[in-house]
Amino acid sequence: MRPKIRLLTFMIIMLMAVLLSGCSEQMIVLDPKGPIGESQKDLIYLTVILCAIVLVPVLLLTAFIIWRYRDRKDSKASYQPNWEHSTKLETIWWGIPIIIIAILGVITVKYTYELEPSKPLVSDKAPLVIEATSLDWKWLFTYPEEGISTVNYIQIPEDRPIQFKVTADQAMNSFWIPQLGGQIYAMSGMAMTLHLQADEPGLYYGSGANFTGELFAKMTFDVKATSDEEYEAWVKEVKSNYPALTEDGFKKLTEKGASNQQFFSSFPEGLFDRVVKQYIGKGGTGHHHGGGSTEAIAPKSDTKTNEHENHENHGSVETASSEHAGH
Repeated sequence: MRPKIRLLTFMIIMLMAVLLSGCSEQMIVLDPKGPIGESQKDLIYLTVILCAIVLVPVLLLTAFIIWRYRDRKDSKASYQPNWEHSTKLETIWWGIPIIIIAILGVITVKYTYELEPSKPLVSDKAPLVIEATSLDWKWLFTYPEEGISTVNYIQIPEDRPIQFKVTADQAMNSFWIPQLGGQIYAMSGMAMTLHLQADEPGLYYGSGANFTGELFAKMTFDVKATSDEEYEAWVKEVKSNYPALTEDGFKKLTEKGASNQQFFSSFPEGLFDRVVKQYIGKGGTGHHHGGGSTEAIAPKSDTKTNEHENHENHGSVETASSEHAGH
């Protein structure tokens, strides 16, 4: 019986090794290419090491105790029926975990404030703003400064902070570029802010990290980091060689279905803000995480009325941001 159990154990171990070997190419989280990803990798390593200080001795002691105190005829273990307490052992197995949990707590608080998604990155370069909108089942990216838009493709200059503003047209999703930083949720009626940066040129994997239905697995996109010169040349190429994204074109993108990469030389003004506020009643404003505002899109027939409404909307957004900061 024992040889069969040993053989079965060996086969299970080998099967696990084979299955886990297929994950080696997917460990891109531990190969960061930006400051945020690098800090998050450090946090992962610190947490694993601190947890291992507890887990490894416990697992080794468990195996030793099972082997040392197994039932056998020639056992020479001392018989101590009245033993029930050891101050030294109690101090060890309660004291060490408490110290480790305290250290983990301090580290977690430190990194939580340092890696706040809406916190701008320290840089002598102004951040590039990219608006990311989750659709079913594709990503629409608009560049307000450049006046261009793309589907399932982002190009950014290396070594320059990127300010992503993220929302969802319908279903809640999650925006994630593993090698540059952690994910942030894309939610309808909200504009979330995420600051990332690529420290070196490369092609990085991006995806929707939240289940949103039948074709959610196809919600992937490429992120290409290039030099400033290559980025500027790409922007000029898109403006010169691709059609504009019209209102009808956007409505077609919102229809359920996957999509290949697409490029547009322009897009409707205020498109991202309209998506954020599409489920809000007249006079309301969308919640914006990380400062800024989603300005109201109103007809230009009455200038005084529009100025009054914009003033009220600006105050509403500041109030919403203040309430979020107090959570």
